[in-house]
Amino acid sequence: MRTSNWTPSIVPDDQDQTIYLVANDFGKIGRAWVEADYETTDLETVIQDLLTGQYSNPIRVIAFNTAERWSEDVSEDVANELRRRCDLQMRDLPSALSDFVERHEGGDRHQLTLRLV
Repeated sequence: MRTSNWTPSIVPDDQDQTIYLVANDFGKIGRAWVEADYETTDLETVIQDLLTGQYSNPIRVIAFNTAERWSEDVSEDVANELRRRCDLQMRDLPSALSDFVERHEGGDRHQLTLRLV
């Protein structure tokens, strides 16, 4: 009988897609990567879900691309984008995001300036 070292891939067939997943702290029951629909793991959807309160206490956001064979903690980038969007909308960060943003925000944060008329 012939043997093979080939193993079927468990990776979806989409050639080049970057996936974003959020780790959430559920308090007494622990921390976990939040289950996500395959079609809603793009960056824009994750940011919108964070802003609309879909996560109770996010602690980390990671991105990975299996076709390109990389993964990265993108928490700082996401925190900066969340702050930027709230600043542009002249609204406070949602309370569930405050700790996440403060923990991951880059040190170069500066207040947007308003033009006096």
